[in-house]
Amino acid sequence: MSKKKVVVALSGGVDSSVSAYLLKKKGYDVIGLFMKNWHDESVTISNECPWLQDSNDAMLIAQKLKIPFQTIDLSDEYKNRIVDYMFAEYKKGRTPNPDIICNREIKFDVFLKIALSMNADYVATGHYCQKESFKNFNGEHVNRLLSGVDKTKDQSYFLCQINQFQLQKVIFPIGGLKKNEVRKIAKDVGLVTADKRDSQGLCFIGKISLPEFLSQKLKPKEGKIIQIKDELNKLTKDSYSKNLDLKSLNEVSKRRRYKIIEGKLIGTHKGAHFFTIGQRKGLSVGGHSQPLFVIDTDIKNNIIYVGEGKNHKGLFRKALKIKTGSEKWIRSDLKIDFDQRMDVSVRIRYRQPLQEAIIYNKKEGFFIVFKDYQSSITSGQFAAWYLGEELIGSGVIN
Repeated sequence: MSKKKVVVALSGGVDSSVSAYLLKKKGYDVIGLFMKNWHDESVTISNECPWLQDSNDAMLIAQKLKIPFQTIDLSDEYKNRIVDYMFAEYKKGRTPNPDIICNREIKFDVFLKIALSMNADYVATGHYCQKESFKNFNGEHVNRLLSGVDKTKDQSYFLCQINQFQLQKVIFPIGGLKKNEVRKIAKDVGLVTADKRDSQGLCFIGKISLPEFLSQKLKPKEGKIIQIKDELNKLTKDSYSKNLDLKSLNEVSKRRRYKIIEGKLIGTHKGAHFFTIGQRKGLSVGGHSQPLFVIDTDIKNNIIYVGEGKNHKGLFRKALKIKTGSEKWIRSDLKIDFDQRMDVSVRIRYRQPLQEAIIYNKKEGFFIVFKDYQSSITSGQFAAWYLGEELIGSGVIN
């Protein structure tokens, strides 16, 4: 019986390195592929995550494990599907999540298709998440995307937009391990990446200077910084336990918008599209006892509104609406019918502890109402909903 062939997305980091090692140890026919996704080094902080160093480390890992290795250039696909998406979202005053889109569009689409063209049975990545499969009543295979064992590193959120076919074709070799166990395996085996720092930047690119990156297409333009007093904001009444109608859902999920006359001018900035809800760095305004946080941006008039302190009421909302057409159910069999609701757990950013919530399916789309107030709900980011440890669906925050 021939070995199952697996193409591993070797990033040059410890997680994908150990993934390749574990797969070979289990008897798979393993091939390592490194994705080059970006050419413009002028906006990359070269000491953080240079692609050339990563590519070299990936090659050394392949040599150590005695597996075939290739570098594939996906720069055009990355620009068209990820970079252009980022620019478009920031231009609209929304905050994109390129890592989630990279997984959906590059790793689990372009990369997966390349692997399948090489007659691979599976692809593998170094994500900290798990997969289970079962047969439903019709005899069809259903795949479940589960949180990783290491809750401090769980990366299921980043895969919230993949589908059943993509999930069927992927293996997560380290999903059942903790980070310290992964590093120990790497050290024991003698992998060059054993002590390498984790990448903190964009998917397979590295850390970028966001203002420099955005300024390639979004030109700096001076605008006003307006401070809003905390007492102007009134939090909505508790509505978690009620079965809300469409009007109430629209009201409770509506984003608070401000006017210049409601606050005072305290400074200037170089472009509202460079800022996101909840941001505190880059404001360069002093004279306050607590840090200032962005609570709203007005892209059309190039104004940002700020509040003082992390507990400013302008940062908090009780509900959100999912952008129409952006919702994806990994488990389509669990999708709630029109005018129904479901108790779920939700996160709106990576590493956020899961929050108790209710998801509604209404005529205008899906709404999520939280048990507790949420800070910095941001348009363009993703909300992912879970049942227990299983991620079942997600959508873009409107």
